[in-house]
Amino acid sequence: MTMKMTEISKVRTCLWFDDNALAAARFYCGLLSDSQIQSIERYSEGQEMAEPGTVSLVEFTLAGTPYQAINGGPHFKLDEAVSISVATEDQAETDRLWEALIAGGGAESQCGWLKDRFGLSWQIVPRRSIELMYGPKAARVWPALMQMKKIDIAALEAAAGAA
Repeated sequence: MTMKMTEISKVRTCLWFDDNALAAARFYCGLLSDSQIQSIERYSEGQEMAEPGTVSLVEFTLAGTPYQAINGGPHFKLDEAVSISVATEDQAETDRLWEALIAGGGAESQCGWLKDRFGLSWQIVPRRSIELMYGPKAARVWPALMQMKKIDIAALEAAAGAA
């Protein structure tokens, strides 16, 4: 699959992986609707980064947003300075994504943040929690939120007095 330059989005986020860009892209595309891999490029003879035929670049979309993933070796590591934030529709979607992303070696963090098995940070944030965090009862909601790892909408509504 070779991507033509006219098909590449002008702006997209690039994610650096040691050697598992394709596995990560396939996993991510399986999580969200309107997601797909557009192209897979491979290293050719004369490129010193990896063996010829090894995946070099994967162009994909997540929920319609363009990304690229490169296999660049161990020179750089993903960290929490960059995360993918997903506004979920309800607790069921929040739970589904959370469990899928921490499975196989991911790690929970605080306030809806986690790191997946590939080392990429995510924020799984229900839309309702955003309304509560920035609404008129935010002062009651934030202390409850700060105690959570995965966001619990019902607990935030209870803290707001909206349950």
